[in-house]
Formats: sequence, structure tokens, C-alpha cells
Amino acid sequence: MSLQCKKCDKCFSTGVQLKHHERVHTEEKPHECKQCGKCFSVVGNLRRHERVHTGEKPYDCKQCGKCFSQVGHLKRHERVHTGEKAYECKQCGKCFSEAGHLRRHDRVHTGQKPYECKQCGKCISVVGTLRRHERVHTGEKPYECKQCGKCFSQARKLRSHERIHTREKPRHERVHTGEKPYECKQCGMCFSIAVNLRTHERVHTGEKPYECKQCGKCFSQVGHLKRHERVHSGEKPYECKQCGKCFSVVGTLRRHERVHTGKKPYECKQCGKCFSEAGLLRRHERVHSGEKPYECKQCGKCFSVVGTLRSHERVHTGEKPYECKQCGKCFSVVGSLRRHERVHTGEKPYECKQCGKRFSQARKLRSHERIHTREKPCFSRSQNLKGHKKVHSRKQSDKLNSNESFSKGLPCEGNVRLRITNALPTQRQRETGDNRIEDQRTDVIEEHCSCWICQEEMSSEALLLQHYENHMRYITEDGS
Repeated sequence: MSLQCKKCDKCFSTGVQLKHHERVHTEEKPHECKQCGKCFSVVGNLRRHERVHTGEKPYDCKQCGKCFSQVGHLKRHERVHTGEKAYECKQCGKCFSEAGHLRRHDRVHTGQKPYECKQCGKCISVVGTLRRHERVHTGEKPYECKQCGKCFSQARKLRSHERIHTREKPRHERVHTGEKPYECKQCGMCFSIAVNLRTHERVHTGEKPYECKQCGKCFSQVGHLKRHERVHSGEKPYECKQCGKCFSVVGTLRRHERVHTGKKPYECKQCGKCFSEAGLLRRHERVHSGEKPYECKQCGKCFSVVGTLRSHERVHTGEKPYECKQCGKCFSVVGSLRRHERVHTGEKPYECKQCGKRFSQARKLRSHERIHTREKPCFSRSQNLKGHKKVHSRKQSDKLNSNESFSKGLPCEGNVRLRITNALPTQRQRETGDNRIEDQRTDVIEEHCSCWICQEEMSSEALLLQHYENHMRYITEDGS
């Protein structure tokens, strides 16, 4: 049997509930606080209020140990850890962790201001704002300074006043003064804001109270959780005003904007070169220091850039994670995929400034530019250059270079000439145009048929001999 309120027709299941409700209409408040004289309509509200005076906080958070005086406050706090936002605005889709926050937000759309001041008739959308406003009329100042006894109508005014006694500067002023009054007891690091200290302390404790509902990953800061959640949602709220490109992280947007502005705020102290990102500067500084902190666990080879290490590791694993959507071909390096995609798209982004001819690859442009500059390449093929560089690193290079039987060879950077010994035609052979390698050929043909000059592998001795004749023809033409 339901009991109905005669004033508003609201129904209740018990007489006690109806009696409590009727006090809303009669404004009866029979339960008085002995400490401050404040009255309440329900005894439970009085008990909760008394904890303000006693400081009792019986409700403990199992995640972080923080205590609360009311069970509702504990439940609300627990949503900080879970990230739960169960209350969604039907107008704009924005979510909130508390029903009260949603109701307050709804008034932004409706323009509703249900709380009216009885003194002046002013209407306000939030009940807390109404209470603060009423103190203008009543002159009530419930917030008292414990140091000097001065009273204030608002909590924030009391906090501002207390800085006079503590000589603590307002948070914003610390930006200018550089003052950092909050010190970490673990490492001595100082902070200008107390909340930043609490966040930092989680570095030492390892506490990660914010958990992602999608994948279970935990974070030490709520901002990091929100940023991570965009990985799942695909949300990119930060848009570049120049080109309209969107980003999920505001820091990535700022870095991107420097592409348009050309701003490079990070300068190398060694050579003065400037960079748009701090990470690029740190990577560049390793050029001067020679530091290679990233080591391959398979072969021990070291790299200065972590991305280069990852690309190298795919040599061992054979992994090719970058797949062409057009033909399905896979690549181990993303740059190789981009070059390959131009085969399908026909894109040629590299343009010759002399004649306007375009190329799909930068190396093809460089090769073409030599037509205009008439510069002769040191090596006709990149693998020839790689093979030549190995010559310099050979332990017996001094012994091989000591034979001066032939003074000309393939040109090399730094005016270095390859000395081709025991595999060259005689002076008589060069005069008659006979460049065949006869008796001396066995000195250079190795068991695996590898060219000593450019390290190119051949499948047979005959092909290797023909390959050497091509080298000799180049040398003879160069000397003529």
C-alpha cells in the first residue's frame, strides 16, 4: 500500500518516508546540532553534519586509502579510479561521473535557473551559488581563520586570507616568482602546486589508480588515461587551423603547427643547428657525442636512434609489418612502403630545379642532377660503393695498396683510388686493347665467385671474368 503526499501527490512505501518528506513543505527541522545550532529535517543528515565537527571519516577507499565522512562521497571518489562516467547528456553526449553534475550541465542547454533568492528575486542555476549569494543579504560569514579569527563568506576568500599568515604566494604568482614550496620527501624534487606533488609521488609508489575499461591498462594520471582512451575511440579533438589536420594529443598539434610557422625553438649548442622538436635535438646531439644507446640483443650492433634499431631487428626476425594496400607486398621499413606506393599512384614528389623534371625517388633526382652539373659519380651502383668501403676496413688493406702496378682505378670520395692488384692487364694489353685477364685471374677469383672490387656475387667463374672485364673497360676509358 502506497502513502501519498497531500501537497504534491508524491507516493511513499512507508509512513516514516512520508513524514520526512512532508517536512520539505512545512520546513520543519526538529534535529539540531549541539555544536553550532544548525537544524535538519532528517536525523541521518544531522549525523553526517556532526562529522564536520568531529573530523570522523569512517568510509575508506580500498584503492588509495583516502577517507570520507559520507558514503556518497566515497562512491563518487571511486569513480576517479574507475573512470566511470555513467551519466550522459542527451543534448550533446557529454558524460559525467555524478548525476548532480549532469543535472547542472542540463541547465546550460535549457537555460533553467530554478533557485530563486527570496530577498531580491535573483534566479540562479546552481544551489551552491544561491547559498553564497544569500550571504550577501544575511551577512553570514561561516569560514573562520584559525590564526586570527577573521571570518569570511566564501571558502576561497578564507584560503586567500590564510596566505597572509603562511606567507604562501597564490598559485599563479609562483609562475612568475618560480617558488616551489611543495617538496617530495623521496627525491627532493619541488613543485609549485600541491596536486603536482601528489601526482609525482606516484612515480615512487608505482600507484596507477586510473584504469582503462577497454583494455585494463592503468595510469598514474587521469589526463594520461583520457589521452589513452582516444586510442580506442579514435577521437582527435585538436584541429590544426592551417590545414585542418586533427590530433588526439594537444602536444602533437603544437609540434605539427611548427611545420606551418617554421619555428625551430630547440638549438644545438655544439653547431647552432635548430630543430622544431626536443626529441630531434636530442637525436642530433648524438652525432656530436657519438653516443649509440640502443643495442641489438641479437648481434650487439648499436644505434643512435631507437627507430633505426627497430628497423634493424627486422633483419633478424624477417618481420615485414608494412603492407601495400594495392598489391599486398610487404616491407620491413615504412619508407620503403611509401616509395613503393608511388609505383601505383604515379606520384613524383622530387623535382629538378634546373629543368622541372620530376622523380619518384630522391636518389633518382640526385642522379639526374649530375646531367646538369656534369659531375661524375664515384660509383655507378650503390652496392659498388658499399663493397669499396669494406676495402678500407680490411686488415690487409695496407698490403694490398702497396702494389703500384696500376695507378688509376674507379674514382672514390676523398680522392682515394682503388688499387687493383694481380687482376689487371699488362701495359702491352692496354695498348692493343686486349683487356682479358689471363694467367693472373686465379689470384682474384675466390671460391664463392665474389668480385673483389665491388663485392657483387656471381654464379660462375665465367660470369665473374666477364664482370671483371667490365671494370677494366671502365678503367681504360677513364684513362684514355
